[in-house]
Amino acid sequence: MRAIAMLQNPKQRKLLFSAGLSWLFDAMDVGIISFIVAALTVHWKLSAGQVGVLTSLNSVGMAFGAAIAGYLADRYGRKSVLVWTLLIFSAASGLSALAASFTVLCILRFIAGVGLGGELPVASTLVSESMPVQDRGRAVVLLESFWAGGWILAALIAYFVIPKYGWQSAFVIGAVPALYALYLRRAIEDPPRFRKERSGESSFGAKVKSVWSRDYRRSTVMLWVLWFTVVFSYYGMFLWLPTVMVLKGFTLVKSFQYVLIMTLAQLPGYFTAAYFIEKFGRKFVLVTYLVLTAFSAIWFGGASTEGMLIAAGMCLSFFNLGAWGGLYAYTPELYPTAIRSTGAGLAASFGRIGGIVAPLLVGVLVGWGIGIQAIFILFFVMILIGALAVLFWGDETKGKELSS
Repeated sequence: MRAIAMLQNPKQRKLLFSAGLSWLFDAMDVGIISFIVAALTVHWKLSAGQVGVLTSLNSVGMAFGAAIAGYLADRYGRKSVLVWTLLIFSAASGLSALAASFTVLCILRFIAGVGLGGELPVASTLVSESMPVQDRGRAVVLLESFWAGGWILAALIAYFVIPKYGWQSAFVIGAVPALYALYLRRAIEDPPRFRKERSGESSFGAKVKSVWSRDYRRSTVMLWVLWFTVVFSYYGMFLWLPTVMVLKGFTLVKSFQYVLIMTLAQLPGYFTAAYFIEKFGRKFVLVTYLVLTAFSAIWFGGASTEGMLIAAGMCLSFFNLGAWGGLYAYTPELYPTAIRSTGAGLAASFGRIGGIVAPLLVGVLVGWGIGIQAIFILFFVMILIGALAVLFWGDETKGKELSS
């Protein structure tokens, strides 16, 4: 809250907090499924392959949601699309509590993913367009910091609620954001920049063509590589984190406790990134935090004691989520207003392919008996590829006004 108070304009603080809470609920839903999967592995006797399918279907929905919502937000407005995506994922989450079979749960998680994937690029675009240039990067990173709050809330629900009331109770809590959507509808407005410069009736194909035009092609390639590698590593590592802890010999409840401790390290990761992003720039934050994430992954994969496991997990959370903050701040700044949300949505959508592949791949590798250390070496390589893409192809946007 103190970090949000750094913004001078009360309307901007209100917008950031309002959009941030929707982001928190989004993260809570994603976080809850990682803990529920660990519980269902015990209660439904899910195989490693089924765990991979369930977590990947959520990302399939997010890929569709990001692309569709990005275009709709450029055509009909950021606010209305944000509210609808919030309603979609909260309704699907609540209905997931009634799922009596693996197949039904998979269908509902796909629908929830459509809402989840649609909300994130739209919210970051809305906040980016609403802030003055000197605060824009910091504000979007602070928006992303609400993600940590959602994961912490998910970890608390997993630790205190799931063992006592069952996994269904966690999904019921996930329906609460539907009520918040009613407040959000009245609390926020579309940015003046969008209302002034909106592009109206352009087709989806025309906007995609603009995103891939000569002026933006290099930025688009760089962003798609960056998004794919970051999402691949994040969903491959973090959705499997409670299950990995169980595979390393800890009980289900103990694994939830350790993941909660690791999750707390996300907050200082965001706040340091928010400071550095306006002091040293977007490329500095992304490259530095991604490289340190890569080495944290190697450390975590090879950790053999409780102390090393927790320390490595905290570093992984700190640097990975700080990089996510830089990613969301950077992406909307590379496109003009008419295609900003479409460009951000398409990059996020392509990135979600990594979120589809990674959990499935980890499930297959675990099923083949591949060790956790070898799996985390794969994440190390993928993260470094993303860092190199930014280093060599990225343009610095610190201090530059958004293009019209």
